[in-house]
Amino acid sequence: MVFTFTFLLATALIIMKGVKDGIEKWTSRLMPSLLILILLLTIYVLTLEGAVEGLRVYLIPDFSQILNVQLIVSAMGQAFFSLSLGVGTMLIYGSYVSSEENLPSLARSVTLIDIGIAVLAGMLIVPAIYVAQASGIEVYSETGQLIEGDGLIFNILPALFTSMGSIGTVVSITFFFLLTLAALTSSISMLEVPVSYVVESGRMPRVKAALVISLIIGIVCAIIIVNFESLFAFVVSLTTEYSQPVLGFFLAIYTAWVWSRDKVLTELRSGFNDVETSLFWKVWPFYIKFVCPVAILVVFAQQLFR
Repeated sequence: MVFTFTFLLATALIIMKGVKDGIEKWTSRLMPSLLILILLLTIYVLTLEGAVEGLRVYLIPDFSQILNVQLIVSAMGQAFFSLSLGVGTMLIYGSYVSSEENLPSLARSVTLIDIGIAVLAGMLIVPAIYVAQASGIEVYSETGQLIEGDGLIFNILPALFTSMGSIGTVVSITFFFLLTLAALTSSISMLEVPVSYVVESGRMPRVKAALVISLIIGIVCAIIIVNFESLFAFVVSLTTEYSQPVLGFFLAIYTAWVWSRDKVLTELRSGFNDVETSLFWKVWPFYIKFVCPVAILVVFAQQLFR
């Protein structure tokens, strides 16, 4: 409970400072620290027994699975989670972008950076799982699948760190500090969504909005903590596997079918004069109208009926 409210307070303090002095200032410090810690931990984990096997599994593709529908749908779900497409974060951050920015180019850069960090994180996590297996730790579930989610973070990896002896304490502290930084960069963006709405609707100043909304979130968190065994996994599943696809679906529908074509082009032209003759505009309208909603519904259906 203490750590939760400390974390919420840290997030609120950053949001209170606003976009330039809060979000931009702290993200520019946290993200480099995050990358450095990932690199250092990855280098260390790759020196341990079992890491090479994990690296082989991670990097060598199994082309027999390339048409595995379940795998493709799971990958799309991961993209939703990674880019926070269903919680309004990109919408809010996009509203802060200068009108002179080339939006298609900016979106492409965000996607490529996100993929790059995800690949780097995989270089740490997957070999670590196989290191744990080499240490005699059970990493497969009863169904034969690798343990994932909260089971991986709170059971498998701590057991691995314990098996390392004294060095495991250092690695454990470093890993969970890394996880805290990653969570903080995400919580900043997610808290900004409701705070931005309340501030811009004229209901209350930013400082008060950040405190009030953080307090509400804190109360919800306290309920989850008190009922951790029954609520934690449920809430994680509800928010990441179900609500994000639904919200993302309605965002796609609004952008493609409700927001007028002329208004979209006006926004895009301000930073990309030749947008109408570009490959982007030849593909994007059809993609956002038909491909995205269908793909999102497939992800959602997979979560419902798996």
